[in-house]
Amino acid sequence: MMTTNPIKRVCVAGAGAIGSLFAGHLDSVAVSTVLTRRQEHADQLNAQGLKVSGKTNRHAKVLASTNPADLGDVDLVIIATKASAVEETARSMAGHFPHALVMTVQNGLGCEEVVARYGAWPIISSVTFMSGNRHSDVHVEYELDTATWMGPWAKRDASYEQVQQVAALIEAAGLKAKAFPDLLPAQWSKLIFNATVNSVAAVSDLPHVRAFAERGGLADLGHLVFAMMDEGKRVAAAKGIDLFEDPWEMNVEATSHGQTGDEDYAHAPSMLEDIRARRLTEIDWITGAIVRAAQEAGVPVPINETLYRLVKAREASWKINKHNH
Repeated sequence: MMTTNPIKRVCVAGAGAIGSLFAGHLDSVAVSTVLTRRQEHADQLNAQGLKVSGKTNRHAKVLASTNPADLGDVDLVIIATKASAVEETARSMAGHFPHALVMTVQNGLGCEEVVARYGAWPIISSVTFMSGNRHSDVHVEYELDTATWMGPWAKRDASYEQVQQVAALIEAAGLKAKAFPDLLPAQWSKLIFNATVNSVAAVSDLPHVRAFAERGGLADLGHLVFAMMDEGKRVAAAKGIDLFEDPWEMNVEATSHGQTGDEDYAHAPSMLEDIRARRLTEIDWITGAIVRAAQEAGVPVPINETLYRLVKAREASWKINKHNH
């Protein structure tokens, strides 16, 4: 059995909403450091600390830098960037943190392989359901206090014991976590849920409201959501994955908690936020991952393919429209 050492120093790479929630809470149980992309961001964190409001209220002291060498060796690195930024982050970490466990916490599939190209770290796969609203570089509001699911990445030697240790640390810090010996069933449940909700939100400009679960009338959006999730479930079945939770039931539960149908009070999925800000989305890592897996398995997924291409077209339109204007 692989022995585990106490986790005394943690580095969070990427201090957006999710990264800030991790860094702002882990300060209470470990030395909390942050690897940022911008020097201004690091300077503000070092000068002012990191404020967390909402579900919890705390003010964390963190050490931040754009250079991993400034942060010293750590026991755990949580890569909390968007999937599209994982390669740049992992490249910057190459040659650093030689004794660390590395945990990926991105939407979609495939980020572990990217990280593995830049170091020999044991890797933990994770997906998170918590969410926050990043008000500034030094203030995040903790909105949805649901769990982070994690398990050993099969292609790199992190033990289940180590995963349990990281989960216990995160829970001791005031967040929720669940360790799995095999994350794939849970990861695919989240992938199918995420691919559908994010893609439909990005195309429709609707946040995740009750309409996503309504199937009473011909025009109801829930028909599309259900059918798209059903395609994803068929792909998982073809790959021999027994889902941990039914994505449709996850969708129904999520839209029934405090959702009024008024988008002012509803959660905007990350791809909808990206679309509204005219940023590139994570569509290739999420819905694109299902489309590629479906092609490999020989399973038709016309709805997933259509939504994938529509979001890609939306991204392309910004460049074309900017040029024409």
